[in-house]
Amino acid sequence: MKKLSIAALAAAAAIMPAAAHAQAYVQIETGLDSVHVLGESDEGVLYGIAAGYEFPLGGSVFAGVEAGIADSTTKECESLSYSPAPPFSAYTETACLKSGRDISAVVRLGTRLGEESAIYILGGYTNARLKATWDDGYSKYSAGDNGDGFRLGAGYQHTFGKNFFGKVEYRYSNYEGDFSRHNGVVAVGVNF
Repeated sequence: MKKLSIAALAAAAAIMPAAAHAQAYVQIETGLDSVHVLGESDEGVLYGIAAGYEFPLGGSVFAGVEAGIADSTTKECESLSYSPAPPFSAYTETACLKSGRDISAVVRLGTRLGEESAIYILGGYTNARLKATWDDGYSKYSAGDNGDGFRLGAGYQHTFGKNFFGKVEYRYSNYEGDFSRHNGVVAVGVNF
């Protein structure tokens, strides 16, 4: 127990200087959302918000943690029309699959290229929702399911002035049940 306490104190002492120079931030983001489900794909626009905490590791290297929530306009629908014999009237069935909210928690590791720019890689956890709807012209049904997965990505960040920044980022997410997505993201944010 004594060795464990000494190790914990040593780790805390090593982290304290980095924590003193840590930077909290919040950002808004948008971009392309390309969703792949069961061999089919469709594109839409993602939009969301994220917040994080970044701290130096020494030299130009930095690390950070980030949590975000996003949604998307990505939706795929198919319709079938039926014209039965009289006395029955014609009707259309429509089935849709829409991507819903996406919650993520990632770790970033990067290096500064100068005073105002940096590149980084990221990896972590993501949980996304898919929602299915069916409408036969008389009744409407819907069901949704959440998928756990992992996210990998890379990005470029540029600082504007003292507290503002912009990012360009690529993300790949893979979930359960043959569900994945590719994102091209642009974000703007502010440091605190």
